[in-house]
Amino acid sequence: MKNFIDIVDLKFSYNNEGNNAKNILNGINLNIKKGEFLAILGANGSGKSTLIKHLNAMLLPTKGNVFVNGINTKDEGKLYDIRSTVGLVLQNPDNQIVASIVEDEVAFGPENLGVAPKSIRERVDMALKLVDMYEYRKSTTYSLSGGQKQRIAIAGIIAMQPECILLDEPTSMLDPEGRKEVLDTIKSLNKNYGITIVLITHYMEEAANADRIAIINEGKIVRIDAPRIIFSEVAFLDKYQLSIPTVVELIHKLKLNGLPLNNMALDERECVNILKKYFNSLE
Repeated sequence: MKNFIDIVDLKFSYNNEGNNAKNILNGINLNIKKGEFLAILGANGSGKSTLIKHLNAMLLPTKGNVFVNGINTKDEGKLYDIRSTVGLVLQNPDNQIVASIVEDEVAFGPENLGVAPKSIRERVDMALKLVDMYEYRKSTTYSLSGGQKQRIAIAGIIAMQPECILLDEPTSMLDPEGRKEVLDTIKSLNKNYGITIVLITHYMEEAANADRIAIINEGKIVRIDAPRIIFSEVAFLDKYQLSIPTVVELIHKLKLNGLPLNNMALDERECVNILKKYFNSLE
């Protein structure tokens, strides 16, 4: 996979005047590969949301550069290309939904891109089917559940046919069923359609599905690695006020209590297999 996004020495401050401006981002260097699923973790105020807003030029660097498909986000003449390549899904779908009917909401983005009406119809139907919401196309947006609204918000981005989707804690306001609906949609878009995913989340079980995890603290990336490696270092995560997935915690505590378990589980299926293998060895 080649790099899709390159972040080079990125610094950002909301106040650029004077010498007392405090940087929210303090020298971020990060490469995101095309088709990758990257999760971003960090405590509140660490700079996560500020970072991903740079990836579709919603914010521009105070210093340093961000390149999307080789395009510098500071290039004002390329803003359309960047925004149509990288879509952003917000934390609260109610802040993103503008139409009262589902299919009108999904059509809103392509219409603003100047897409032909016939193509818009095709894009809307395709996007709704991808998020498993096609049967709700004539429904009112306000009648949907939280998980359904978030899937509609994602469909609206999909209809714009981006190569990358940024998601800023999209499941934080949802119940467990809604979180599963949205996460399943995100995973499918990444694995089945090759869409690059950048996900900010505080649910460690969601981050465990990513190819890599980047941890941010005080505007700097302090670690980036595969989930299996990140979650094996409990003391490191505790240092940065981050929890671990429940199944990882279970295996960790069993090891601390003397069970000779050699592997680490990232999900329930792996956990069951590890425990089954251990108990079978006792027979």
